[in-house]
Amino acid sequence: MATNRTSDAGQVISEVSQQEGGTYKGSTAAQMQSQTTKQRNLEDAAAKVGSKLDTAPEAVTSEDASLLHSREARVMGGPTKGDLASQAQSVAAANEQGATIQTNPTQSSGTNANLEPAQQSQLDREANYGEAADKVGTKLATEPETVTKEDGDLLHSRETKAFGATKKGGIASQAQSQAAKNAGDKA
Repeated sequence: MATNRTSDAGQVISEVSQQEGGTYKGSTAAQMQSQTTKQRNLEDAAAKVGSKLDTAPEAVTSEDASLLHSREARVMGGPTKGDLASQAQSVAAANEQGATIQTNPTQSSGTNANLEPAQQSQLDREANYGEAADKVGTKLATEPETVTKEDGDLLHSRETKAFGATKKGGIASQAQSQAAKNAGDKA
């Protein structure tokens, strides 16, 4: 299910790959592709398990919870207390013990309807990072001379907020390096 955001990300990744002379292990394009794939896998697993939690909680299994925990750990660096995977694990454990699960029939059926505020906040931070990475990644690929210190700082801030740290050699550090180079060229 390709959205405008994911197709935009694909275009940015392609442009970065062309600028780098191809996609190779450790390249910015490879890192961007990896993160995009991990995010898509998490979204797919969250939609599948979230739908089960909304419509048929008795069908949630420990395998569903494990899949979701794995996907969240890959994107966020580890599980978050009270996250969707934790909810799925609780429901799966209750199912295995034969308990009755209480659901909230007044919840909307949107993909994120079953998320706690902290979970939604985390997804929002990741989306904000993705938007900034798309914007600055496009500038890096097509007009690197226009990358500013503010662009690098924005990416660094958003990546830190979304994932707790920045990747060494990642897009944020590349933007900051390009901005420093641009500032040096103007001096």
